[in-house]
Amino acid sequence: MKSAASDIIRSLWNELYPDPIDASGLDALLAELNHARNTLAFDPQPEGWYKDAVVYALYVDFFNNTFDGLVEKLGQLQELGVNCLWLLPILDSPMRDAGFDIRDYRNIRAGLLGLPADTPVEVKQRAFRDFLEKAHNRGIKVIFDIAMNHTSEEHPWFIESRKGPDNPYRDYYIWNKDTDKYKETRLLFKGMCPSNWEKDGEWYYFHRFFEFQPDLNYRNPEVLAEVCRILVFWLSQGLDGFRADAIPYIWKEDGTNCENLPKTHTIIKIFRAVLDFVRPNTLLLAEACQPPAEVVRYFGDGDECHAGYHFPLMPMIFKSLAISDARPVQHVLHPSVTPEIGQDNQWFMFLRLHDELTLEMVTPEDRALIHGHYCKDPRWDFRVGEGISARLSELLDRDHRKIGLTYSIMLTLPGTPIIYYGDEYARLNDEAFYARFKKETGKDDTRYFVRGPMQWEKIENELADKDSLTFKVNRLIREQLRVRRGVQAFGRGSMNFANVTTTHTPGAENQVLSYFRAAGEERILVLNNLTAGELTIDQINGENIKGHDMFTGDEVQTPIVLKPFEFRWINVKA
Repeated sequence: MKSAASDIIRSLWNELYPDPIDASGLDALLAELNHARNTLAFDPQPEGWYKDAVVYALYVDFFNNTFDGLVEKLGQLQELGVNCLWLLPILDSPMRDAGFDIRDYRNIRAGLLGLPADTPVEVKQRAFRDFLEKAHNRGIKVIFDIAMNHTSEEHPWFIESRKGPDNPYRDYYIWNKDTDKYKETRLLFKGMCPSNWEKDGEWYYFHRFFEFQPDLNYRNPEVLAEVCRILVFWLSQGLDGFRADAIPYIWKEDGTNCENLPKTHTIIKIFRAVLDFVRPNTLLLAEACQPPAEVVRYFGDGDECHAGYHFPLMPMIFKSLAISDARPVQHVLHPSVTPEIGQDNQWFMFLRLHDELTLEMVTPEDRALIHGHYCKDPRWDFRVGEGISARLSELLDRDHRKIGLTYSIMLTLPGTPIIYYGDEYARLNDEAFYARFKKETGKDDTRYFVRGPMQWEKIENELADKDSLTFKVNRLIREQLRVRRGVQAFGRGSMNFANVTTTHTPGAENQVLSYFRAAGEERILVLNNLTAGELTIDQINGENIKGHDMFTGDEVQTPIVLKPFEFRWINVKA
């Protein structure tokens, strides 16, 4: 192994485990990493490829049953403008939490591959490599979810661990005789889990999520070494990146809230050093539901995650639309709230994802406002007011104008956009799937409203009807992605909010979310009308503007009339 990489990993390792006994397995791990790098048959990833990505997030089984079914739709996704797939959990699991409860980190669920349950692991791995090759041949990158904080209670490590204190795997998890430790740790699943401790015989084990998802104990160096090996294994299969689930909670210390601790960052640096050595520019995406200033810390000095989700922006888009005022979005993106990030780092953007419209990262006042405006059915409530589990179309009153407007905002603000499967077809809440899950598990997990299988025949029928919501939304999103394709200013460019003058509609200045995006010779003005009324823009930043509409090619100049909930992307002349 190159000495520099070896020295970095060794130094970080010693920060975590100063006892020389704890470093006994490090040399073996370093030798494995060196072997992996020397035998890997893949070229390094292009630098910064994730900045030019349009990501499509999907569950393989819900999307089209199997990986073969997904392959059938790759051309369709490519035509849409997708060049990166985010596969929501695909690894072997009892499926009590949609696959985030992992039972085997090296084994893909056989059903997703259309194979019998007893298919040898090697056969399943080969089938997955075949899928990756087909995606890559279309220029589509593939990343997937990996839960690094916890496993399923059915994982072999935990099965051994719960056999007793003398078992060699006991220390892979966190056990205690009582529940006195980690008292300051908040409950993540309020309303679904009463405690972070679960009784097991005479002992308790610690968990941040459901009781069937025991947390790993990274104080044990063997746990960290095993996770590093798992990352390298999937690199060897051809994976392009990892969504690192729940990473703020990895390290625990008594007397703290067990979130964002310094040693958590040390662990992330080790993961990054391993990836950079074995296959440079492999994406490490932080799933850290934290304020932006805290998420930025997971970028480190270019030595932790490449990218992270901007969680608070999502609810602020909804707030701006609810009150017809651009200032919530402007505020959350102000440098005082969202710090500048490194040149190689990137925000990942979404309108809502596989869980909920999360309201964790907003003030109690904003939480009440957004929840009150958008939670139109009490069944949609998630975590006692901290989220809303509903499809985008449901949240936005099944109004194609509002849906198109929110997509305009997501696709043009700084960052990499994520489309959640089905949203491009105005998918609605899946009432039947939610009811089935609730009956089968006994848990009222409202997130299952936004999961469930695609109904392709129904979608095709609706696309044939130009008056259907499906047709209108699909046409809007397709056109937006077509225009956005190849525009450097959106994925990589700078952004400056613009001040609009609305002489013909006094007092409407804050009702337009407006900004310039620029990169090289590209300069684009984006206008988003947040109201149900018509607005006239007389000037931008006190000046007249002339350019071309990026959708129609028509010349545009001030004054510019915006219809209700209309968006305009204007290529501005110098």
